[in-house]
Amino acid sequence: MANIPSDLRYTEEHEYVRKGKDGNAEIGITDYAQGELGDVVYVELPKVGAKFGKHDVFGTIEAVKAVSELFAPIAGEVVAINDRLDKEPALVNSDPYGAGWMIKVKLSNPSEIDALLTADAYTKHIAQ
Repeated sequence: MANIPSDLRYTEEHEYVRKGKDGNAEIGITDYAQGELGDVVYVELPKVGAKFGKHDVFGTIEAVKAVSELFAPIAGEVVAINDRLDKEPALVNSDPYGAGWMIKVKLSNPSEIDALLTADAYTKHIAQ
């Protein structure tokens, strides 16, 4: 069974959002998603300062099996990217909720997080 932390919010496209104490949000893909993709070999992320609307494509992730688009679960401006993923894309596999985070976003509308799936709802979604 996939690891689904209860303190995060999720999308049906398998991204997660962690709201930080600074009001920014960390975004990555879920443990379930990395397991479905297999070994991640490359992650393409936007530049700091890029702005995205909810559901906009913010990058791509390439695994041995497939290339997938990454969708912004919330609207905002990128304030940080995880540079480690350039040299260590497998961090997405080994630690998706820690060292494998992808981008940090300054929220345009913080209430959008409340509309995302809870851990229980995401668990039900992936069980279908």
